[in-house]
Amino acid sequence: MKSIVTRFVRDESGATAIEYGLIAAIVGIGIIVGLGALRDGLNDLFNNISDDLDNPGASTPAAG
Repeated sequence: MKSIVTRFVRDESGATAIEYGLIAAIVGIGIIVGLGALRDGLNDLFNNISDDLDNPGASTPAAG
């Protein structure tokens, strides 16, 4: 019985799995935050393109 308890106390495989789980969670959160910023940038880009296509002469300076 004592050897089972000693082996259980020395076993670190569960701690390693938890560490990998935490790392995966942090990476996942980083990806979600990054994609949110990318989404906003792409929305602005495509809105600007749409505006330029609706009003082709509005954003270019007049030739003079």
